[in-house]
Amino acid sequence: MIPRDARLLFATRIVRLFAYGFLSLQLVLYLSALGLDDHRIGLLLSLTLAGDVIISLYLSTRADAIGRRRTLIAGALLMVVAAAAFASTHTFLLLVAAATIGVISPSGNEVGPFLAVEQVALAHVAPSADRTMLFAWYNLVGSFATATGALASGAFTDLLLVRGHNPVSSYRTVVIAYGLLGIVLAMMFARLSRDVEIDAAPMARNLLHVERSRKVVLRLAGLFAVDSFAGGLVVQSIVAYWFYVRFGLTPSVLGSIFFGANLLAGVSALAAARIARRFGLLNTMVFTHLPSNILLILVPFMPTLPLAIGVLLLRFSISQMDVPTRQAYVIAAVDPAERTAAAGITGVARTAGAALAPALAMPLIAGSKSWIPFVAAGALKILYDIGLLKSFRETR
Repeated sequence: MIPRDARLLFATRIVRLFAYGFLSLQLVLYLSALGLDDHRIGLLLSLTLAGDVIISLYLSTRADAIGRRRTLIAGALLMVVAAAAFASTHTFLLLVAAATIGVISPSGNEVGPFLAVEQVALAHVAPSADRTMLFAWYNLVGSFATATGALASGAFTDLLLVRGHNPVSSYRTVVIAYGLLGIVLAMMFARLSRDVEIDAAPMARNLLHVERSRKVVLRLAGLFAVDSFAGGLVVQSIVAYWFYVRFGLTPSVLGSIFFGANLLAGVSALAAARIARRFGLLNTMVFTHLPSNILLILVPFMPTLPLAIGVLLLRFSISQMDVPTRQAYVIAAVDPAERTAAAGITGVARTAGAALAPALAMPLIAGSKSWIPFVAAGALKILYDIGLLKSFRETR
């Protein structure tokens, strides 16, 4: 039977990923409605992720010393801070400050210190043989929550618009709801027991708090940064905006598309555990990722809306098979005493890689060269897959 703390961590992931999905679909539309141009929106999204790098690196590499429960509560409160600022001002510099300090997810995926701390806590409750399956279910419930959040956000916003609310106030309501969910999340984290904390252990003396696993962690972090830079070119907010500009879709239709996409992503993560048992973690990571990247490249060249949606959904149906395997691989490849820091560093590397990308993608995505972010993202992800296989094929 899964311990109470593990069940609670699954519940917090559901609430958090619902909040991310709920906001990410409308975030760019909200900023555009406030009067920000594409260049400023891209810069703001990049600074959102850049600020998250600093916050997450500090919190996740020190979570064992600060306390895992306190670290998670701090992350939830930073969600509240960001939402309060985004809902109360349209001044660009204030939005930049809030984006840098707070926790907001433009992609609908994990940001902040949450994932690193939760992964390590969950790893304590399952034998190593079951870890990939545990992470697969963990990602499955997260994907379902993101999908539901996107669907609810689209339907909710459409309802407000139909009832006569202007776009700014409709989208602002979504931002406020995100902040309220951050409060709920903090209250849930406060209910975690002392069992999630690690016994006092000697900490590495270097800045990153990893010593024995440093080479493995830095190699993985570098590769993950490349993959995430590519992913940052096509985060959910940007792809939703591309569909909005290219085909004129309403928020509810966008919500339905990404509801289906995230459901398929969750199922693909669950299937990854079974494939990994037969072919190994690394092979599963690489050889399921390659075809999804080819499909990503094809999306902007589809001549009709049904074809574009079909290719996107097909891509999502295999795109997340590398996620639970990657998480299990990081946990298994490093020293147990350095797992929290290692998960934090590799997670922060992913956020850092994604930070610059939106500023480059947004000016292109609404113009005649909107295909460039998709092609660049797919090509870079293919290079990442090849680099990962070459670097770690001898590592068990």
